[in-house]
Amino acid sequence: MIKKPRVDEALPGDEHTRPNFARAALLTIDMQVDWVSGPHVVPGTDQVAPAVARLARAFRDAGRPIVHLVRLYLPDGGNADICRRSLIASGTRLVAPHSPGSRLVDGLTPSDASSLDPDRLLSGTVQPLADGEYAVYKPRWSAFYRTPLQRHLDDLGVDTLVVAGCNYPNCPRATIYDASARDYRLVIAEDALSGFGENARSEMTGIAAWCLTVGAIEKLLRAGSEAAA
Repeated sequence: MIKKPRVDEALPGDEHTRPNFARAALLTIDMQVDWVSGPHVVPGTDQVAPAVARLARAFRDAGRPIVHLVRLYLPDGGNADICRRSLIASGTRLVAPHSPGSRLVDGLTPSDASSLDPDRLLSGTVQPLADGEYAVYKPRWSAFYRTPLQRHLDDLGVDTLVVAGCNYPNCPRATIYDASARDYRLVIAEDALSGFGENARSEMTGIAAWCLTVGAIEKLLRAGSEAAA
């Protein structure tokens, strides 16, 4: 009988930080229409959107969970970050609940997935979108700040997070550091994350996060699925 190799055998490094793709979840961050088009587009996010969608398909095919983290700014700006509160309160509509701009970008979720339910999300609960796929509203930069994310990941038995989306210097970076503080193993999808460059890679390797391409992650996901079978 041929022994199947463990997925982590292909990855050098410390046993405490080496990704475990058989227990991985994908976090997509702020992949909403207003951030990829229109007057408040985040540079580079439209370019990485296809790679984020490809990564989501890979997780779906591997039977691993996906959590889409989203922003929803109320019209009065009351729930916005203080640096954006005046902008929203002045009448700028940005990822406003129930607006077209607050929707997830096309192709990110399955064709039969539920649409975002802003009322449910703003209440602080996890919204299932499809089998193994969820949405969570985050009120601030970090996906862990005043959200049910960690409890949800713990319920799913996740110990490794793959991070993709928009826009490394802000929400992904805050989320990654908070995830590290919670002892998650970390993978950065370097070609599926806007605003990610050499300085960012240096920061991430400094906290033992793995910076991998979508293609490399796809291969490791397949290996993880086979090892768990």
